Amino acid sequence: MRHRPATAAPIAPATTSTPPDPAASAAPFRTEDRPVAVHEKEEDTVTTASSRTGRDLTVRRSDHTTIRYTADGPADGPVLVLVHGWGCDRGDFEAVTAHLPDGHRVLAVDLAEHGESRSTREVWTIEEFARDVAAVLEAESATGAVVVGHSLGAAVAVETGRLLPDTVSHVVALDGLHYLSLFPAQSPEQAEAVVGAFRDDFAAAVRGLVEGGSPAGTEPARKDAYFEKMVAVRQPAGLRAMEGLVHWDMDAALRETKQPITVYGVRDLVTREAVDRYGDRLDIVLVDLGSHHFPVESPEGTAKLLADVGAPGARRPGPTGTDAPL
Repeated sequence: MRHRPATAAPIAPATTSTPPDPAASAAPFRTEDRPVAVHEKEEDTVTTASSRTGRDLTVRRSDHTTIRYTADGPADGPVLVLVHGWGCDRGDFEAVTAHLPDGHRVLAVDLAEHGESRSTREVWTIEEFARDVAAVLEAESATGAVVVGHSLGAAVAVETGRLLPDTVSHVVALDGLHYLSLFPAQSPEQAEAVVGAFRDDFAAAVRGLVEGGSPAGTEPARKDAYFEKMVAVRQPAGLRAMEGLVHWDMDAALRETKQPITVYGVRDLVTREAVDRYGDRLDIVLVDLGSHHFPVESPEGTAKLLADVGAPGARRPGPTGTDAPL
């Protein structure tokens, strides 16, 4: 495990293992999953933090799912795919994109039934969400990509790497994968406890996620904004995606995903147990950029992390031991 001096102070004890953001093996990317209508250009949109421009595009997966995404940067630039978390959307990365180097081809994706993407499908597994991302990469004719996921999107990024081993060169998790009560496959009793809480009182369960991902000092107004956004997730996809997450077998996925995986975790939310369990497979980097939703709160700092990963010739972090006590 490493820490970044530019963004991280000396490593302090973890204060919580409460997961902030929820949401079997991947089947091959089937021919029928390929986009049947691609790149339906709508209007150009302009980011507010720089002069970068983005195009809003559409990919249709057979007849049940339409995926919307924003493409920014030159078509021949290194591809960086951005995947949001549960109950969120690609807008979470708008400011991050504005701070990325101009040469990158940035693809910010709305997963099915999030943001502007729509689907009538019955399957809401992490693997199926990965096929949403794969459809975008297929539409873009991408031959290489770094796939970045926030929270549940981190699981989707891992599955995309497993699904497309010859296309995805690196997987990056933004405060994802290290929450042990969500990401590793849960027992039937544990899974039912998580999903049952959402069935019984959806708003209270969402509020619990937000609180669990908010270190001491997080502004109440920020927490309220995250809650209002996430509690409005479209149904039944929101609940079904949560079921898909707690039934996802992360250990199997990690065994079958060959790409390097970097986890940028909020220092106060990463536990020693998670590091002990996954430190030999994940390159865990502790950061002090805000709460679980730090890509929204610290877009420039987040962009710097991603630019470092995606830079040509950059070191690909591999498994490392802990270099300081948690």
